[in-house]
Amino acid sequence: MTIVSAFAALAAKDPLVPYSYEPQALGLHDVEIQISHCGICHSDLHLIDNDWSSSTYPLVPGHEIVGTIAAVGSASRLERGQRVGVGWQRSACHECELCRAGHENLCPRQEATCVGHMGGFADRIRIDDRFVFPLPPELDSASAAPLLCGGVTVFAPLRRWGVRSGAQVGVIGIGGLGHLALRFLKAMGCHATAFTSSPDKRAEAARLGAEDAVSSTAPREIRAQANRFDFLLCTAPARLDWITYLQTLKPNGVLCLVGAPPGLLQIPAAQLLTAQRVVCGSDIGSPAAIREMLTFAAQHGVAAETETAPMADVNGAVLRVRENRVRYRMVLTN
Repeated sequence: MTIVSAFAALAAKDPLVPYSYEPQALGLHDVEIQISHCGICHSDLHLIDNDWSSSTYPLVPGHEIVGTIAAVGSASRLERGQRVGVGWQRSACHECELCRAGHENLCPRQEATCVGHMGGFADRIRIDDRFVFPLPPELDSASAAPLLCGGVTVFAPLRRWGVRSGAQVGVIGIGGLGHLALRFLKAMGCHATAFTSSPDKRAEAARLGAEDAVSSTAPREIRAQANRFDFLLCTAPARLDWITYLQTLKPNGVLCLVGAPPGLLQIPAAQLLTAQRVVCGSDIGSPAAIREMLTFAAQHGVAAETETAPMADVNGAVLRVRENRVRYRMVLTN
């Protein structure tokens, strides 16, 4: 009998404690992964705290998983010993119109890796191999783990909206998502501008791939970028001056949200009509987008900047993420 050793929250906002459980039997397409690394995403904190009213307890967080396949179901396409990664999504129906079109991340019956299931703050996990991704050998395990969620979250909309070399792109918020966006944009040959509220991050922006840095709290600096950008990627989950940011877009420009700001977006229709600007959102990425992102990252040396901590120190690591003291992604190791 297999027993998984994990760390779980037993109630909302509780510290994580050691927790063991017996996993479900391996299905035809399932694999068992021996976990070596698991990133801590802000989504994990929302789940621990039940901020989205979707959590059930005991809750084992973790959805940026890297490890080695230890067992396979009879119909699995993967092999024992392969190094693989898992992101936010663990399943989809594979039958609906969206799944058939390759948009499994939008499937109405999709399931998340650690919502209603035990996640990656553990020594192993069992999961559908159609949402398990072999990792290119060029990618280091610790820095690859955050790519499985944070990486594809910023990569997928750049591809979907056809952002190409030479494009002027602004990235709002230079944290766990934003620093990866800057690195991808540099590798794509784009001209990236970082918008940040942290003065010290303005100095780091160039190292991460930005050609310019602008204060996101100084309206005059933002207005100075009027009609400059082809694409704005907003990773910040904060209320912002959306009207001023829209004015920084060229005609036909796109503002894409991958962070979820609170409340309503209030935007005058004229801001969209007169220059054919677009406001949109993007949700993680499909399996095809994850595979493309991993290949691109391996070819261009794109990796997350990480701090690591032993799995046993999970509560200290979670606290550092809560207090925004991590530059830029925290990864637990077994």
